[in-house]
Amino acid sequence: MPGNDHGARGGAEQRTWNRRRLRDTNERLLLDRLRAAGPASRAQLARDTGLSKPTVSSALAALEAAGLVREAGTHAPERGRVAVLYAPDPAAGYALGVDIGRGWLRVALADLDGDVVSRADVRNKARTSAALTDLVVDTCHRVTDESGVPGGRVAHAVVGTPGVYDPERRRVRYANHLPGWGRAGLFDGMSERLGVPLEVHNDANLAALGEYTFGVGAGSRLFAYIMIGTGLGMGVVSAGRLFTGAHGGAGEIGLLPWGGRGTGPDTLEDAVSGVAVVESARRFGLVGGQLTAKAVFEAARAGDAAAVKAVALEAERIAHTVAAASAVLDPDLVVLGGGVGHSVDLLLDPMRAALRELTPLRPRIVPGELGEDAVVLGAVATALGTARDVVFERR
Repeated sequence: MPGNDHGARGGAEQRTWNRRRLRDTNERLLLDRLRAAGPASRAQLARDTGLSKPTVSSALAALEAAGLVREAGTHAPERGRVAVLYAPDPAAGYALGVDIGRGWLRVALADLDGDVVSRADVRNKARTSAALTDLVVDTCHRVTDESGVPGGRVAHAVVGTPGVYDPERRRVRYANHLPGWGRAGLFDGMSERLGVPLEVHNDANLAALGEYTFGVGAGSRLFAYIMIGTGLGMGVVSAGRLFTGAHGGAGEIGLLPWGGRGTGPDTLEDAVSGVAVVESARRFGLVGGQLTAKAVFEAARAGDAAAVKAVALEAERIAHTVAAASAVLDPDLVVLGGGVGHSVDLLLDPMRAALRELTPLRPRIVPGELGEDAVVLGAVATALGTARDVVFERR
């Protein structure tokens, strides 16, 4: 009868779907095991996963045919036959990380092992959002072309930018140092021109993930990455996961009010950023045409009295920043990064002294290890997670 025939077909389709889903699960289990613990033989994979040896052999054959795993040498035990070792093929796909800053644009292309295969650091001289978009797209294309990687192999891209990305309105808010950067649809157009799915995150958040994945934050239960440069931002990583708040604005510590209106800096960013260091140095009597925060710190190292005063004031204001973050978050680690973070050797002692007077909380405070690469490496680390999923599904 037609009804029975339809039911039989439905049952067969369900069984086929179940088998396919089981194969997917087994293949993903083996791939995750190889990525987490390194090359292994069929026998080792069977022991580690609990799968039967025939199942492991079948799944490995499928993964190898799809270009996701490859032979990675052999192992000769004291007894028995030589075993072939398998490992994920890092060239199965690639992830693109982009750091868009006021002064510099940094782009890195990494394979699925997280090894950077090509990168470029270029000055950001763009004065409009259109010019900056062109610079980003052109630089990404150049990095991909120079790597020799076919464009179709780039599975995912992540962009780090100042401000907070609003996924509903498809725009960035609070990126005050990048003119026109809040225009709606800007990143959608960028993704279309790159031909790659593109994800947007706050730069301080990505820097925090970069330090957690590749730098000093590894193993921390909860740490705050405070990025002090042209602006002021903070990224918070708890148990390995980024905390962004209900609307993506968690960590926008630079928006906190500072002092009284009209009597000095209005916000914490106005008080602590690199621009504030230069303004303080000038007010204390340091002269120079194109002063930068870096120049002020170099002058302080050389003993210039005005620069020393400016650095001492900066340390005190950073102490207030750390005190505020500590009271809200209770981090076990605070990492200082960004342009001003490069001069943390001059800031740590006076900052700790000021902190002792401000709060009884005592988080460990250290400089970041990744320096100017924190954001772009955080972007790479974030893009890798999605890229690996995309490559697996594409198989």
